[in-house]
Amino acid sequence: MARHFVLLALPALLLLQSGAASADDAERIERFAASLRIRTVSPQDPSDFDPAAFLAFHRFLADAFPDTHRALERETVAEYSLLYSWPGSDATLAPMLLTSHIDTVPVVAGSEDRWEYPAFEGAVADGYVWGRGAMDDKVGVLATLEAVEELVREGFAPKRTVYLAFGHDEELGGNVGAAGITELLRSRGVKLWFSLDEGMAIVEGMAGIKRPVAVVGVAEKGFLTLEITVKADGGHSSMPPPETAIGRLAEVVRVLEANPMPPHMDGMVGEMLDALGPELAGMRGFAVRNRWLFGPMVARGFSAEPATNAIVRTTTAVTMVRGGVKANVLPSRATLTANFRVHPGDSSDEIVERVSDLLADQDVDIEIVSKSDASDVADVNSDSYALLRDVVASVFEGVPTVPGLVLGGTDTKHYAQVAENGYRFTPVRIRQEDATRVHGIGERVAVDDYLKMPPFYVELIRRGAGAK
Repeated sequence: MARHFVLLALPALLLLQSGAASADDAERIERFAASLRIRTVSPQDPSDFDPAAFLAFHRFLADAFPDTHRALERETVAEYSLLYSWPGSDATLAPMLLTSHIDTVPVVAGSEDRWEYPAFEGAVADGYVWGRGAMDDKVGVLATLEAVEELVREGFAPKRTVYLAFGHDEELGGNVGAAGITELLRSRGVKLWFSLDEGMAIVEGMAGIKRPVAVVGVAEKGFLTLEITVKADGGHSSMPPPETAIGRLAEVVRVLEANPMPPHMDGMVGEMLDALGPELAGMRGFAVRNRWLFGPMVARGFSAEPATNAIVRTTTAVTMVRGGVKANVLPSRATLTANFRVHPGDSSDEIVERVSDLLADQDVDIEIVSKSDASDVADVNSDSYALLRDVVASVFEGVPTVPGLVLGGTDTKHYAQVAENGYRFTPVRIRQEDATRVHGIGERVAVDDYLKMPPFYVELIRRGAGAK
């Protein structure tokens, strides 16, 4: 194993030629790169699932972090997920949970030749570590374990119990892995101080702010999918009525898109704006800091762009339309699928009621396909949020922290069920040019940015689990 590791480490060791990294850093980078070479893919078709890859990843972690596996208890949950327990000396302190996920999304067929480096080669080149999972989310798994390995070696003994959870099916919703870990903790009566998962990061260029900002997800959106159907008599296309089923369905689309859910400028959005206000310059900053007067203008500004519009409201997206069977046959029914991403300020039931009211005179059938309300909102005035904010400022030299809303889903929707607060933040810098690489082509993380991650987790554990 040692000889094999040296051979694999050669790309990372090339960093030493320019003095860009120490020998220890080169080994950290190679462990990260090696993790990307194991194809722990969550396929959409369950029959394509490769259990051997996940078991190989388990073995890799045990070999790569021997002291962690000596000092912590490791349990396998739902066959492929992992739960590590590091018992604290003070049972009166609620445990903390650090979590990431093992699985990755597949590489889209036909896109392989558009990657700068092969997706599962784990290349270290051009100042980056390349590969599927580099950003989502083996970066969190490896950086967390690097931190724990360092703390164990230095003899750190936690007062507060620390859990590490690495689910195997987050990309499919975490309904087996993270859900199984959550249920196991619940069955043992565990109530967490907080959980920290992926979801947001240190971003550049946020709202025109010049310096990087650490965005900590304090909530994530839910979802609601509706099928809306229009029925008609059908018939031959040579004798069409003034409006066909498809024409009537087009009016339904117009009504839905013309009447979005109202924006929310209070609650967690208000807390986010309060934190952003001091960082914003010019008229934009003045308006955000004085929303009592300029609130409607701020709301219009956020609503104007898709990315910021999604932060302040439940979004409406018509994603599929079906109707008609033949060019000369009038359809007897036409159906659309509408997907709503539910804001913490709304509920699925409220959205269904609003859609029903909007389409009351359209003679449609509305069916709920699936629904899940938004998560609870973590408390930004809590001790745990203050801990995250202080560690960010310490490790990343004064980078400010702001609360944010995660637009997609994370495993925190499970873990937060047993936690006082659930946060979603990976301590890695995401640059504008790399934002589309998550789940996309050419996924990568800058070497320098990855090397700053383990110190964050070291300090977080040291302060959080070493607290009296």
